[in-house]
Amino acid sequence: MRVLAAMSGGVDSAVAAARAVEAGHDVVGVHLALSTAPGALRTGSRGCCSREDADDARRAADVLGIPFYVWDFADRFKEDVIDEFVASYAAGETPNPCLSCNEKIKFSALAERAQALGFDALATGHYARLANGELRRAVDADKDQSYVLAVLDHEQLDRAMFPIGDTPKPQIREEAERRGLAVANKPDSHDICFIPSGDTRAFLGARIGVRPGAVVDSSTGEKLADHDGVHGFTIGQRKGLGIEAPAADGAPRYVTGIDPDSGTVTVGTAVDLDVSAMTAVKAVWTSGTTPDGPVECTVQVRAHGGLAPAVATPIEVDGRPAMRIELRTPLRGVARGQAAVLYAADGANGDLVVGCARIADTVEATR
Repeated sequence: MRVLAAMSGGVDSAVAAARAVEAGHDVVGVHLALSTAPGALRTGSRGCCSREDADDARRAADVLGIPFYVWDFADRFKEDVIDEFVASYAAGETPNPCLSCNEKIKFSALAERAQALGFDALATGHYARLANGELRRAVDADKDQSYVLAVLDHEQLDRAMFPIGDTPKPQIREEAERRGLAVANKPDSHDICFIPSGDTRAFLGARIGVRPGAVVDSSTGEKLADHDGVHGFTIGQRKGLGIEAPAADGAPRYVTGIDPDSGTVTVGTAVDLDVSAMTAVKAVWTSGTTPDGPVECTVQVRAHGGLAPAVATPIEVDGRPAMRIELRTPLRGVARGQAAVLYAADGANGDLVVGCARIADTVEATR
């Protein structure tokens, strides 16, 4: 096959490209320029898309003996990922920009260009597996990225390749070293790639501005503090609430609710964070077919953690595909804007991705 290998400049994508070459495919490497003003160097393990990353990707392509290009997707990335991220936080949500990047950039804009140029598949360094067109968790549970890939539909998965999903990360580094790839020991990227400082609150504040509001106790309605904007808070947050005095019972307080219209941030106890059900929109069923009725599954609401047995029922919200998810066991700290990813309930197939949707509303668990 003709394969376009997305090369970020890291070890995972370099080995993925190497494996595609070794499998006998006609491989071309491409690095996505996603920043309008890329820095010359990365800051340790923070950020990506620097000129250093592009150079690392090019050197890896040279070692593999494949053509290499840099494609400018900065404007599209800003519009579809960064601007959406900022708008979501302004609306009191907690988004995961990696899902948007996979959905709209890597496996949409990039994949569409690849198809137009005659490529049969897009290979990336994601830790996930594809088997008979089905998306499954990676062998390395600590590195598994099926959660951020679950937003992809059946057609997008049909044109995808994840060559390293069957291998633990330490072995990927060893393989890179054997292949003579200089990125073998390059640190992994952490946090949000377009916020290299790691200070999400400052990044959002510079773009949203000051929108004063109050921090209020959920049980008494008492105003506890003032704040500069709901973008500085997420459901389940404990620190940085601006509250001077401890609760009467001495128990810690957590953010339990965010109202972007009034600017009110509600805080309460840990028990107030328990959720028993949720409505999720923009539903994607991985098989390409919407189930006829309820589906027993395991739902995951964060990239790492937040798992519970559940029943997901296809519904429509405003005429669009959605799902109602009833939790068999309450989950704590579920926020609007997060993705609810469904995995098969069957123990033998518990690594199989069934579907994905964006959480729009939650129901507090009864005590």
